[in-house]
Amino acid sequence: MDVRARGKPTPVCHVQRLISRLLRAFIRDMKNKKNLQAKPSPKKAPDMSFEVSLQQLNDLLTDESGLYSWPTKHCHEVYPRIYVGNAFVATNVLRLKRLGITHILNAAEGNSFMHVNTNAEFYSGSGITYHGIPANDTDHFDISVFFEDAADFIAKALAYKNGKGKVYVHCREGYSRSPTLVIAYLMLRQNLDVHTALATVRHKREIGPNDGFLRQLCILNQRLVAEGRIWNQ
Repeated sequence: MDVRARGKPTPVCHVQRLISRLLRAFIRDMKNKKNLQAKPSPKKAPDMSFEVSLQQLNDLLTDESGLYSWPTKHCHEVYPRIYVGNAFVATNVLRLKRLGITHILNAAEGNSFMHVNTNAEFYSGSGITYHGIPANDTDHFDISVFFEDAADFIAKALAYKNGKGKVYVHCREGYSRSPTLVIAYLMLRQNLDVHTALATVRHKREIGPNDGFLRQLCILNQRLVAEGRIWNQ
């Protein structure tokens, strides 16, 4: 019997075994790479951190000291032919006519102390078209269910008489509910992101939508971004 068969492997055997191990490792690595390429990369989960956006929006609403400001006038033109204001102007038909208002969107329709008790009959004979939304100014109220409805009404108002319409959007104070609906309109129909839309209105009027409304605007922003309808600035 050849003594090499019972002794230590020859150098040739070492080389062969080394080459075999390297080949097996190479083949294994190639298979792993192929499997990784075949699997689609996981989609990035949507950013659900509404609190961050909420803080950003509140920063836009406050001054350097972190304080909110109360409106300095009863109403302001916050966007071409879109006015935001309070109940004082909403119930003054003569003043509305002087402003050239053709449409009224009451964001606080109702008869409680936090609402404005007007309706289509109130403006009968004035030529003003009325639409009411019974929103409450509370954090837990879902005003987002009225976003599309309000945006449609505002768009139709602006298109009135070949683009000569003017719409007055109001609530009790013109501070929370009505600016929220205008911001939603700017996002839905003018393709502005939530920061730009809010800043546009805030630049013209002191406003302070409650945190619940701001969160709902953040959710709207996220949906519109996902649909490719707006881009975050």
